[in-house]
Amino acid sequence: MNLLVTSSTDDGGFHAPSIDEFFPEVIFLAGTPFEINRIILVRFLAMAVLLLLFWLGTRKMQIVPGRFQSLIEMGLDLVRVNIAEDLLGRKDAKRFLPILTTIFFMILFMNLTGIIPGLNIAGTAVIGVPIVLAIVAYVTFIYAGIKKSPGKFFKNSLFPAGVPLPVYIIVTPIEFISTFIIRPVTLSLRLLMNMMVGHLLLVLFFAATQFFFFTAGGLWSILGVGSLAFGLAFTLFEILVAVLQAYVFALLTAVYIQLAVAEEH
Repeated sequence: MNLLVTSSTDDGGFHAPSIDEFFPEVIFLAGTPFEINRIILVRFLAMAVLLLLFWLGTRKMQIVPGRFQSLIEMGLDLVRVNIAEDLLGRKDAKRFLPILTTIFFMILFMNLTGIIPGLNIAGTAVIGVPIVLAIVAYVTFIYAGIKKSPGKFFKNSLFPAGVPLPVYIIVTPIEFISTFIIRPVTLSLRLLMNMMVGHLLLVLFFAATQFFFFTAGGLWSILGVGSLAFGLAFTLFEILVAVLQAYVFALLTAVYIQLAVAEEH
């Protein structure tokens, strides 16, 4: 694994992973606005695989689907039924399903690169992708609110009905911060931090395994067995986290859209 090598140096000692691993050297187009490093290549690869799978799974749709088509349809139904229709109803779900589906699968595939040998880092473990997706969610729920209630969305968001007039001095700033600042910030940071921490834990366990087996040797190899077991266990856990974070991001985006199109707006 590439990152395991960076966790130890020629002095033979063990060195834990650091934040520098999220800022790899530029590979192509150095010194230009289009610099490409290993993480960007991982993102490109994740998107290429995602597009290829959906193209293969949908190019010859059949009434009685085969196994691969059924798998693709199960993934799409997960977003359509469990996220979009449950929260937005069929009418609004149809409108926003493309965005919710794109968000879910984009995050899922980029998250899963963190546990694939040779890639070893999630495409969402650096702030660029999480913040872009948070902005997309932010613009979407504001658009939905304005489209539903032109001229009233911001008023109803900042001045909720039934609140005594003097209390608006306190309520309005809180509503502004919670609705228009905290939502996109928490969306991006939740995804980013989960994938960063997961990556650091995996590198720590497998780097320790490499150190105990190949550098320390002797009885230290017993600890290597333990660190390897923990590494494999956390790999399975990281798969769960990858799916869960994609689901939570898409779900919260749907929740924000639902709040924006609620009747009181």
